[in-house]
Amino acid sequence: MPAYRFEALDAAGNSSTGLIEADNAKAARAQLRAQKLVPLEVSAVASESERVGKVNFRRKAFSSTGLAIWTRQLAGLVTSGLPLERALTALSDEIEDDRQRELVAHLRSEVNAGAPFAKALASAPREFDDIYRAVVAAGEQSGSLGMVLERLADDLEERQQLRGRLVSAALYPAIVSLVAVVIVIFLVTYVVPQVASVFATSKQALPFLTVAMLAISDFTRNWGWMVALAIIGAVGTLSYMLRNDAFRERFDAAWLTLPLVGRLARGYNAARFAGTLAMLAGAGVPILKALQAAAETLNNRAMRADAMDALVQVREGAPLASAIAAKKRFPGLIGMFSRLGEQTGTLPAMLARAAVQLGQEVQRRAMQMATILEPLLIVVMGLIVMLIVLAVLLPIIQLNSWVK
Repeated sequence: MPAYRFEALDAAGNSSTGLIEADNAKAARAQLRAQKLVPLEVSAVASESERVGKVNFRRKAFSSTGLAIWTRQLAGLVTSGLPLERALTALSDEIEDDRQRELVAHLRSEVNAGAPFAKALASAPREFDDIYRAVVAAGEQSGSLGMVLERLADDLEERQQLRGRLVSAALYPAIVSLVAVVIVIFLVTYVVPQVASVFATSKQALPFLTVAMLAISDFTRNWGWMVALAIIGAVGTLSYMLRNDAFRERFDAAWLTLPLVGRLARGYNAARFAGTLAMLAGAGVPILKALQAAAETLNNRAMRADAMDALVQVREGAPLASAIAAKKRFPGLIGMFSRLGEQTGTLPAMLARAAVQLGQEVQRRAMQMATILEPLLIVVMGLIVMLIVLAVLLPIIQLNSWVK
């Protein structure tokens, strides 16, 4: 049964809005009148698929954290024995955000019409990706939707926690770097010229450090805007070139070879790949389909190409462990745990363990980098400020020696 968004007036003349389910708009108006409401506007809630081809600047209804919370709530209701339609109704009644309420109402109407839950989710591809829908479909087919939703919520939360910890580790060094750049630019473009102007009339030679700092100041004030434009142009050009699949793959492959960030990117992508593959395989998704879906979650195109090549080998009959172990961009831990899982018949559990270990390693390395970068950035900033201060003080010291 489709859902309709309405605006109506009550007997006191107060306006109210909400959602109502009916066979058509006429039936929706009749229901409103039966509730002693005067309908002003009744419009169908359009699904995401009906907006394809239209420009839509509205953000997604669920954030990453919000989707994990909603999935956990739905899993709890379904696991407790509540029918899916009633669970969606209960969640829809509790949601305060209009976009989320409309989305859940649409899902409920699709389920009421007899559509499988996975098919209902497919009508909103911006909110629920292929992996989410594949896991739900596997849960429906196996009759264990509640358990699968719990596992899906766990995966979403773990992924969000890993991403959040990486962002937290990089946030402080980024803030320190930004503040340092702003301070240095201010000192070079404003403070140094102001102080140096005092000695402009002096016929004595200025110290080398002061002369060099004044040259840097003149260049920054006269040509700094061109440097900024060049940097913006380079970033824009790189962003445009990254749209090319071949160049993006080469760029990502080169990125993995960098000393520190390359290892972090490699570990993060490998952890996400192993975790997704473990979740899909544990939910009963066929290994070929699970491997393809896990490969598509990789942000690094070079590792994605390796995963797709491994998929071809598995389709041709090769064991998953040997296909993954042959790809040197993937950590050997995945191949080792895959081999143990295939030998013992516990592949999902072993892959999940590999994902946990890789995620912990990524977090440890990120925290180590942040711990080293924080004092290093402070020391570098202090040295730069010290040089600027010396460039200002040396002429004063020299002038005092002349006076004596």
